[in-house]
Amino acid sequence: MHFSIPETEVRSGENGSSYVAYNIHVNGVLHCRVRYSQLLGLHEQIKKEYGSNVVPAFPPKKIFTLTPAEVEQRREQLEKYMQAVRQDPLLGANEMFNSFLRKAQQETQQIPTEDVSLDICLSNGQKVTVNILTSDQTEDVLDAVATKLDLPDDLVGYFSLFLIREGADGGLTFVRKLQEFELPYVSITSLRNSEFHILLRKSYWDMAYDGDVMDNRVGLNLLYAQTVSDVERGWILVNKDQHRQLKSLQEKGSKKEFIHLGQTLKYYGYIKFDPCVTDFPEKGCQVIVSAGSNELNFHVKLPSEQMKEGSFKVTRMRCWRVTSCQVPTANGTTNPCSASKCEVKLELSFEYLMSKDRLQWVTITSQQAIMMSICLQSMVDELMVKKSGGSIKKMLRKRHNSIQRSDSQQAVKSPPLLDSPDPNREQIVKLSTKLGSVSLRGISASNSANDISGNDFHGNYAFEGIGDDDL
Repeated sequence: MHFSIPETEVRSGENGSSYVAYNIHVNGVLHCRVRYSQLLGLHEQIKKEYGSNVVPAFPPKKIFTLTPAEVEQRREQLEKYMQAVRQDPLLGANEMFNSFLRKAQQETQQIPTEDVSLDICLSNGQKVTVNILTSDQTEDVLDAVATKLDLPDDLVGYFSLFLIREGADGGLTFVRKLQEFELPYVSITSLRNSEFHILLRKSYWDMAYDGDVMDNRVGLNLLYAQTVSDVERGWILVNKDQHRQLKSLQEKGSKKEFIHLGQTLKYYGYIKFDPCVTDFPEKGCQVIVSAGSNELNFHVKLPSEQMKEGSFKVTRMRCWRVTSCQVPTANGTTNPCSASKCEVKLELSFEYLMSKDRLQWVTITSQQAIMMSICLQSMVDELMVKKSGGSIKKMLRKRHNSIQRSDSQQAVKSPPLLDSPDPNREQIVKLSTKLGSVSLRGISASNSANDISGNDFHGNYAFEGIGDDDL
């Protein structure tokens, strides 16, 4: 996650006095508004628990009222502090830190704690309505959905909640994976836009784990619905013969066979991102990026209108980073940026082993840059588990004892929800590993592919992946 404090506000307190509020953004969107004293209190708590040697430096108190220049200096210092805490594996996962952010989010949006209903979308277009508290965190909501669907506890961790945006044309944009420091109800409500939804989708990449999910009826239905949806949206490529086979299996209700056939198809299990811009192989190229199978796949349109396809394996990325900057809108000003006049520009850059002894930086400019980074990090996590001989279930296991729900919340179960898709729908870690090769292929009008870059290099290479928290 990318934390920033791009702006401050002067606000009035309860006693009529004014104070400076620091707006904390996550992935370029306002998460909460806090005072210096609140962050200082959090810092003191963290320091008490972990010691001064672990906690990053915090901007000091000032005796006199701050000048505008000092406010700006403190803003920059607080931003660096928040980023440093979040990047630290110990501090960033601390419940004290996450609880502070959840409480601040709720207070900023002025949403009281109360019982509410929240709709969670499934891949087939249907919705699961869960009864939750407005103060329930992401894990609580995921548990509530699993209870409603009758999904076993040991499979809950195979799925995650994603914030998505569905356009009028049916296009699906993945905004982000909901995190432990946010309240899903508050996050979706504060957007005040009916195009945004929360989607339940599998959260792993290796199709070998599909077998665990398909052994359960509900898990099978969820995976089947997702596969059907991805085919309908064109995220999974099928030819006429394959389409005919899939349709036949769907008509027969052969869900496992449908998924098994889907696993053999190109881009099965990939997430497709919105069109964006890259500097590879040339600056200013339009590109459609997809994430899956331990790679980022590029469909690039060159300035010459020629189309190329390329795959960048995560095992050949030495590191990656996400950067952001405030960009003025058409009628905006450059400095300072107000929320209404500026937008956040995000870039994902990764250093890639193009061939032996040749590393090159590749940059993607996209509002989904952080979502791409999260995908890369989760791919690395799975590879690390495999390499160590660990269990994917342990990596994905959720803390189910963190919430006690009432009988009324647990009582409703709806097995039929997933039985059939809507027929009317149209569509920082280190790893030593053997490397795949870079493959860039020119695509002609007839869709035939010819190799234009045969950089075949195999060998052991230690790579560092700077994940979504290392920004």
